[in-house]
Amino acid sequence: MATWFGTTNLRCKKSEYQGENVVAVSDNNKEYVHIKPKEQFDFFHDKRVRSAFYQFLIAAAVAWFAWSLIGNTAQNLESRGMHTGFGFLKVAAGFDSSFKLISHEPGVGTYGRIFIIGALNTLYISALAIILSTMLGFFIGVLRLSSNWLVSKVALAYVEIFRNTPILIQIIFWYIGVFSLLPRVKNSIDLSFGTGNLLLNNRGFYIPWPIPGDLLWLSGVAIIIAVIAVVILRRWAQNRQDKTGQIFPTFIVSAALLIFLPGIVYFMTGMPLDWDIPKLEGFNFVGGASLPPSFMALLFALTIYHASYTAEMVRAGILSVDKGQDEAARSIGLRKKWAMSLVVIPQAMPAIIPPMISNWMSTIKNSSLAIAIGYPDMVSLFMQTSLNQAGYAVELVGMTMAFYMFVSLTISWLLNIYNKRVQLVER
Repeated sequence: MATWFGTTNLRCKKSEYQGENVVAVSDNNKEYVHIKPKEQFDFFHDKRVRSAFYQFLIAAAVAWFAWSLIGNTAQNLESRGMHTGFGFLKVAAGFDSSFKLISHEPGVGTYGRIFIIGALNTLYISALAIILSTMLGFFIGVLRLSSNWLVSKVALAYVEIFRNTPILIQIIFWYIGVFSLLPRVKNSIDLSFGTGNLLLNNRGFYIPWPIPGDLLWLSGVAIIIAVIAVVILRRWAQNRQDKTGQIFPTFIVSAALLIFLPGIVYFMTGMPLDWDIPKLEGFNFVGGASLPPSFMALLFALTIYHASYTAEMVRAGILSVDKGQDEAARSIGLRKKWAMSLVVIPQAMPAIIPPMISNWMSTIKNSSLAIAIGYPDMVSLFMQTSLNQAGYAVELVGMTMAFYMFVSLTISWLLNIYNKRVQLVER
């Protein structure tokens, strides 16, 4: 039972009942001191004990399941005479990759190197697809809100067609229906206006490849310095505009820094850069660099497919911003495109970023469908070809799953950091 003491002088009486269970209450011009009874600890009914107990049970169940799964797998592999472990990564692989970013010699390079080649191929095409699909998706998303009826309907048709078609069908379409039907090598399409530097045929896309000289690193240093100078300039211009309202032409100055500073260093060091131009010898081109049809088909399919989802995210994000924001920006003299880029889209980013995380992660995972057209990504090169030759199914599949999980979690972590920075802070 709680005990109440009435008093006309709270300070005097409260001094007699000091403690954490004492609460002062006033009612009808009378002051009281409420002494709460001390709570008794009950081990079996305390919610903290129950919470810790249930968590322990769940952790123990998960550990038992994992231990049983690993034990049964090891026992089954041993009964079939199959070896386990990751020692095969140091064994020489007797096959090569049709497309690779690092060198590899069959019979010399190891399965560990094959894993790196597959990872780089996957990351390379996924990064390009993410960049291109994001840019295209932003453009299509803005067109969806255009006041021009034809433009908005064309953008709507693009979204509905590619978003509602399976990505695997699109990959096969681009590979078989487009790039496999290009002209043969002798009738290659010259995309460099007759210079013979950019050539497209049914065997791939051929481009010149740079050969760096001894002093080219100085030009790289100049580029880094120019980028740092541009960042400092933009921050100074923004602070200056906030204080004085005057706009500094950052675009022109930034472009001049990025072009002229590295250019001056490049010419002063004797232009230490040469190009390996592809040349037709026999039945194919040699020299330079080439992108196989499977690479281009996969890149086109991933870009166009995921851009349709990005477009809807951008459209929904822009519509989430109150129209008054755009009207206020236009009322102070901003043109429509500047009001969109400086006022509306920055406020729409908190609504765009969360679904964008899932879209980028899906791009990484959908790149594994390259196995359908023979592009040597992680799944095709490591989990299929290496599995057929080396065995070690559990290890190969586990490493492949861990790779995709690591990449997806990294993207989610980075975008969540950016998402926290762009979230609106309520006052």
